[in-house]
Amino acid sequence: MSEAPSEGPEARWKPIPLDFLGDRVWAVLGGGGIKGLAHVGAWQAIEEAELRVSGIVGTSIGGLVGACIAGGMGWKDLVPLAFALRKEHIVRINRRAVLINGIRQQALFLGDPLRRYIEDVLPVKSWDELRMPLQMNAVNLETGVTEWFGTGADTSMPLAEAVYATTALPVFYPPAHIGERVYVDGGAEHSLALHRAAELGASGIVGVDVGSGPQSHPHRVLAQGMLAIHMRVFSIMSWRTRAEMVAGWSGPPLLFIRPRLEGYQTFDFDNVQLFLEEGYRAARAALLGKGPTKHPDAEPEITERDVRPGPEVPPEP
Repeated sequence: MSEAPSEGPEARWKPIPLDFLGDRVWAVLGGGGIKGLAHVGAWQAIEEAELRVSGIVGTSIGGLVGACIAGGMGWKDLVPLAFALRKEHIVRINRRAVLINGIRQQALFLGDPLRRYIEDVLPVKSWDELRMPLQMNAVNLETGVTEWFGTGADTSMPLAEAVYATTALPVFYPPAHIGERVYVDGGAEHSLALHRAAELGASGIVGVDVGSGPQSHPHRVLAQGMLAIHMRVFSIMSWRTRAEMVAGWSGPPLLFIRPRLEGYQTFDFDNVQLFLEEGYRAARAALLGKGPTKHPDAEPEITERDVRPGPEVPPEP
């Protein structure tokens, strides 16, 4: 399998003048499950454009990719990790969840495989070792409030556990337990936290939205069962929040990057190369001045032939 766009002649390109972003640019990397590997391709384009990023705000997989970047990894380090990711690395069925009274279990999957994967791929172990400011979010299950972890925020939670908390997708992964506090995926409230970068003093923002859009194929969703329906409803609510936020954005200048990922599933392990290439394509287009200037109000209609195969909930390895 080939890798993301390489350092050939096509890599020698010049972005539009980016002075409008100012000298304190923050990247905001949103949530989107495995589709979020598109962040790696986007980061390649950002590096090639020689755009200096001062800090990162990440949610869910955006928090994981952001932690790797803030820890010193570049796109050349991240691409092999993306291709090496296998379903069994982060997905293991909680057998108790499929037994009688399994509905009382905290999640369908066990949390330990995801925790071990996070610990293995992070290039650093503590917040103090990061090479650039990083913040990520998780939602407190008791208060319903989004809490922030990282540079200039709460660093009492270990870095790897904070990454787990921001990626703990409800129903699929158990919440993170930190003392008396319990947290779930930060995307439950803010899956593309542009406002946080503004609060942190960004002069300009590069926002990468890898979340699902408003359209899907209902028959395929229904065929995948209750968890697919749950994820679809979650995606609809998240998309509407993102669409309204970006359409009405009045904060620092925003370079908005929206890879074309419609029809792909949250746990799609079979299209990593496409996610990398599409992240790169969308980011490069935006940096060349050819990308969208705001979140589209609607996505193109999707037909059944446009929806790629692959179960929303992967079977146990």
